[in-house]
Amino acid sequence: MIQDIEPSSLDNRYDPAAIAGSDDFVMLVRGAEICISDTSEAFFPHRAAFGDIALIYLFSIDEKRYFLCPDENVPCPKGFSMRNLRSIRDSYTGAMALMFAAYTAKHLADWYRDNRFCGRCGKATRLSEKERALTCACGNTVYPRIMPAVIVGVTNGDRLLLTRYRTGYGHNALVAGFVEIGETAEETVAREVMEETGLKVKNIRYYKSQPWGIANDLLLGYFCDLDGDGTVRIDPGELSYAEWVEKKDIVLQPGHWSLTNEMMELFKNS
Repeated sequence: MIQDIEPSSLDNRYDPAAIAGSDDFVMLVRGAEICISDTSEAFFPHRAAFGDIALIYLFSIDEKRYFLCPDENVPCPKGFSMRNLRSIRDSYTGAMALMFAAYTAKHLADWYRDNRFCGRCGKATRLSEKERALTCACGNTVYPRIMPAVIVGVTNGDRLLLTRYRTGYGHNALVAGFVEIGETAEETVAREVMEETGLKVKNIRYYKSQPWGIANDLLLGYFCDLDGDGTVRIDPGELSYAEWVEKKDIVLQPGHWSLTNEMMELFKNS
């Protein structure tokens, strides 16, 4: 999965005193796009290409440090261009650490952009001097937003329920959805499966989690069994397709980035 970057490792401790050196990477993010090299090697521009622009320290991977350019209107340096993160993911299937850096930077860039002003009083926020937070003179402190969501592998004997989203990602997927206020993750599993496919489930069991920065998510993977009638009734507002598929016929997603794909592969090979 995208976070499996061993032997490299992410150090996400915040360092408010960090000053970017000329060789540190700078992440310039605009929505779902990030500034990346035009060459065949996936890498990001260095500090030296951005002059005196103020930067925000993000994290490090091994000895390489990453900083954010908070001004989205700054142009990409020569030899770089803005590219959609999904297209980068499909192009650089072996660059795990760089892709994980891009997704994590996107998560933080969204948070910094969306909290420039205090949601309580409307005044401008400022960087905390002690932790990864934004503070306001009114006393409000804002921490990075992480949204829990479930990925659900619904099984029926030797068949797995595969879906495809109505819009966006065009490959096979599993039932998925965000945890609502007051819900446990297990309750979300049952609700999302019912809402999207009209099926009841039982034996809900946790599998694994995954940070998924492109949507500010923490994905929680669950397997569960069909409970009763297996007739699928999709929600056309959410899905374009949902069917029971035999193990041998499961077509996996390209690449090995996602928790969804790992769960499909695990069932296919079980």
